[in-house]
Amino acid sequence: MHDVRARVRLRPGRERRVAGGHLWVYDNEIDRVEGNPAPGDLADVLTDRGHFLGRGTINPRSKIRVRLFTRAEERVDEAFFARRLGAAAALRARVVRGTTAYRLVFGEGDLLPGLIVDVYGDALVAQALTAGIDRRLPMLVELLVRLRGARAVYLRNDAKSRALEGLPLDQGFAHGDGPTEVEIQEGPARFVVDVARGQKTGWFCDQRENRLAVAPLAQDAHLIDAFCHTGAFGVHAALAGAASVLGIDASADALARARRHAAHNGVEDRCTFREADAFDELRRLAAAGHPADMVILDPPAFARSRAAVPRALAGYKEINLQALRLLRPGGLLVTCSCSWHVDEGSFWSAVTEAAADARRQLRLIEFRSQARDHPMLAAMPETRYLKCLILQVIG
Repeated sequence: MHDVRARVRLRPGRERRVAGGHLWVYDNEIDRVEGNPAPGDLADVLTDRGHFLGRGTINPRSKIRVRLFTRAEERVDEAFFARRLGAAAALRARVVRGTTAYRLVFGEGDLLPGLIVDVYGDALVAQALTAGIDRRLPMLVELLVRLRGARAVYLRNDAKSRALEGLPLDQGFAHGDGPTEVEIQEGPARFVVDVARGQKTGWFCDQRENRLAVAPLAQDAHLIDAFCHTGAFGVHAALAGAASVLGIDASADALARARRHAAHNGVEDRCTFREADAFDELRRLAAAGHPADMVILDPPAFARSRAAVPRALAGYKEINLQALRLLRPGGLLVTCSCSWHVDEGSFWSAVTEAAADARRQLRLIEFRSQARDHPMLAAMPETRYLKCLILQVIG
């Protein structure tokens, strides 16, 4: 077809993963590229024998050379993207309830690799993480506005991963304008999202269902929320009846917003926030014999590459060890990892090894993951990244 600029032939025996539904083709899997494509051009991926596997965009500058949009020989045009966005919106209409903040498009999970779109009230925040999406961003913004009727679309194209695609870092309004702070409702809580300066696109929608699941377990509990960021876990717990919340984070700016969120929800009398390194502060509290009924650990990603996994696992073990030393018998540990390089089995091992060292016996109440607006593509383990364990200390 005339809009396909290249044909990518895989090396013999390298088609199994892609044929099984994975959307990425790495540079070392390619035998040859027929054509002279520019970053973001459409390309067909073929087996070494010439059998069609899929169609996507190619970037000669990236280690992930091709990202597939479709497994059919169809046009990848405006109508195609309108259908994909419509399907993503239809799924959220089925699975999202009780919030004005959620992920509308989750890249590969919605068969739109490289595109992230979050909804915050009447505003949208989008990220183009690949050359293929970046080239089509004006068209995609127009489609999103048509689909959602949004007041504004703000671009957070400041993710470091764009550099791997040879793309510049920038941000700003692509449609409309107005305040970059937006109030959202999440269950019974209200928060203020800063779409211009907040982490990622401004809010961690992926933890929403975990926050709502954990909160009722905190009734009457004295709770420590380590790596609390802007206080969402703790505020939800206080609203559900926690006796006290101690939030710990190294960022003064995040803690200022956490205090604002506590006041905004009328729970500032039970929420205290402390600027400190979470590792150091948990060690200090444990040494001081400070007891807790619940500890929540929601650290940033400890492993951003495979090479970092051993050090990350040591970090997870250490932080869980200190948390377990703080918990009373019967207390609850809520421990999370958002490092997709750390698989569920390895994370579980780090936690159970920490329990052994702390001489505490645990039982698993629930093993959770990311919220349903972050759907996971079965053939792509990369789309399943968030782990959230709810455990009870029983000895």
